[in-house]
Amino acid sequence: MSSNHPSPHRRRQKPQAGRRDPRRQRRLTGKGVLLRRIALGCGLVVVLGCVGGWGYVSYLDSNIRHGALSFGDQGEEQPDAAGDMPLNILLIGSDTRDTAADLSLGGSRSSVNGPAHADVEMLLHVSADRSNASLISIPRDTMVDIPACTDPATGRHYPEAPHEQITDSLAHGGPGCTVYTWHELTGIHIDHYMMVDFSGVVSMADAVGGVPVCTTANVADPYSHLRLTKGDHVIKGVQALEWLRSRHGFGDGSDLYRTQVQHMYLTSLMRQLRSAGTLTDPARMLTLADAATRALTVDDGLDSVSKLLSLASQLKGIQPDRLTTATMPYAADPSNPTAWVIPKPGDAEELFAMVRGDVPLDAHGRIPAQAAPSTSADPQPPVPALAPGGVRITVENGSGVPGRAAQLTGVLRGLGFTLARNGLNAPMPQHYTTVRYDPADPQGRAEAVAVADALHLPPSALRPSPFHRRPVLVIGSDWPAGETFPVIAPPSAGAVPTSAPQQSGNQAKCARVNPVYSW
Repeated sequence: MSSNHPSPHRRRQKPQAGRRDPRRQRRLTGKGVLLRRIALGCGLVVVLGCVGGWGYVSYLDSNIRHGALSFGDQGEEQPDAAGDMPLNILLIGSDTRDTAADLSLGGSRSSVNGPAHADVEMLLHVSADRSNASLISIPRDTMVDIPACTDPATGRHYPEAPHEQITDSLAHGGPGCTVYTWHELTGIHIDHYMMVDFSGVVSMADAVGGVPVCTTANVADPYSHLRLTKGDHVIKGVQALEWLRSRHGFGDGSDLYRTQVQHMYLTSLMRQLRSAGTLTDPARMLTLADAATRALTVDDGLDSVSKLLSLASQLKGIQPDRLTTATMPYAADPSNPTAWVIPKPGDAEELFAMVRGDVPLDAHGRIPAQAAPSTSADPQPPVPALAPGGVRITVENGSGVPGRAAQLTGVLRGLGFTLARNGLNAPMPQHYTTVRYDPADPQGRAEAVAVADALHLPPSALRPSPFHRRPVLVIGSDWPAGETFPVIAPPSAGAVPTSAPQQSGNQAKCARVNPVYSW
């Protein structure tokens, strides 16, 4: 009777030359399991062995720069009916010029160690069921209220900055403040961030073998130095950076059209990764892994190759036609209409509500079970109902409309909230109406919910804020008149505001050249 198991008395033989010792292979299995998963997933089995592979993973881990996710409290996010969670990743392009490589690609030496700016800001939202994704941009010249931020690494405090360009948020301690600024503006819970600088863009473009782009005419931008003939091109290296930085050469020469050009690049990059065999080419994958870990600064939740691979595995099933890009609807800023913009009242909030509710931006998806009844930024257990007479609330006016705090204080008192107090003007203007409360105070949260319900505010108006001992209603410019908050219809799949320029990820779109810079 034969057996596949060796006899316990059989003499162990020395492995033949050129063959792997099975005992050594078993000893390496525990340490090399991570690398094996990488190899199997990316087609690197023939390139990386267990012995050298683990050291390479450790080397890649050492490349990664990371920091705190958010400099403020974002609260907790609510899963959908199936228990799944959406995923929100803030992508930041920094204009930092602190290295020789960055300086060689643009900027003066006087900018070294100067304030950084977030020249590119895009939110990648991945649905809870991982069937679709959206990429939302906010133009760098959008005027927002940058909240107070404290850098946990240094302890340095940055005071709140009302009516500042959102690009300046990065200079308030780093990407953690940019994350918190986005959360305060949109009510969206952000799970991760990834930031790349000038040299990182170049190395990543080279690693994938170039990115296909297209122009409607010859273009020569004297500011970014991009020079291309009409038609299709595959750009890499410095030319890729020139494309992403080009502002004057495309559209109307503004930053607003540049965001659309950047969308074209990123969706093309996604198609390139899928179609060019990059993910199954061992040599390219090694180059890409090295370039990515050197180029990126991430939050502490993505501080290793294993965590980055786990994130990548959640994105690999999304097809290009289910990736939709959109730019936040905007309007001219009355204080400087030729240079600055503000979120367009109504339309911008409608887009943000779709993301908060995990509603697909394309028309092919379904609305998750929890999205129709609630788009809450405050997903916590129900609170007991309170009698209005015992509710403490301070009302502040951030709308820019004189007398709104006094008006709404009177409305609340008429509804039985006799302890309502007029706090006059808010410290800074605010686009969206919010009710803030201390998350550590259950009574304060119950009071905030009672006020929000009485005024018919959407659940997303509830915002945890540890700086408030007493709940505070801040009236935003989205509620300039009236005694109850305007009713917002539940979002529908694909019902993106028409003022939000958008594009499907499977569309190969050509950048429109500014005639002034054509040749």
